Amino acid sequence: MDLHVDIRWLLDRQEELLGKELTVRDYSALVAAVARHQVNTPSLDKSAPDAFWRAAALLEQIVLLRPLPVRSELFAYGVATAYIEASGESVNAAAYESWRDLIMDIQALRLTVYDVADRLRSWRTPGEAD
Repeated sequence: MDLHVDIRWLLDRQEELLGKELTVRDYSALVAAVARHQVNTPSLDKSAPDAFWRAAALLEQIVLLRPLPVRSELFAYGVATAYIEASGESVNAAAYESWRDLIMDIQALRLTVYDVADRLRSWRTPGEAD
């Protein structure tokens, strides 16, 4: 299922996650995240991105571009898990240490978006899509 979200969807996730902390420092970072996850051919050898690649693109953009004045990492985590679930997939979202390590690896530029997607896929839990 190709789910394409927009800025309104991201802002709704922000409200769900952060309550009254609704300040956005950089709307262009949200625009970049939306645009990147909508790409249909991310590379010549990967022409059909799945929900995990699209979630990884959202996660990476939000972590690296930090659109919120604070808590962009929590926002990125919430967006990625919400996107995966809205796409009919599921991941083990309760493994705090795994998510923390993933976000730290993204911040340190140790992973590509494909690596992030692979890690998200490895956390896949059986659900409706299976």
